Amino acid sequence: MNKKIIGIVLLVAGVAAIVWGYNQSQTVGGQITEAFSGSPSDEILIYYIGGAIAALIGIFILLKR
Repeated sequence: MNKKIIGIVLLVAGVAAIVWGYNQSQTVGGQITEAFSGSPSDEILIYYIGGAIAALIGIFILLKR
C-alpha cells in the first residue's frame, strides 16, 4: 500500500511538472527565449525531463507487482 502511494505521488508530480513546463514555455519570456535561441530555456527543459522521469518511475512503481 505504501508503494502505491509513492507511485501515485510521483506520477502526479511528474505530470504537474510537465504541465508547469509547458505553461512556462507559453509565456512571453519563454517565447522570446525560444525565438532567439531556437530551443526552450534550460529551466523549461528541466521541468520536461524531470517530470517525465518522475512520471515514468511512478508508473513503474504502480505496475510492479
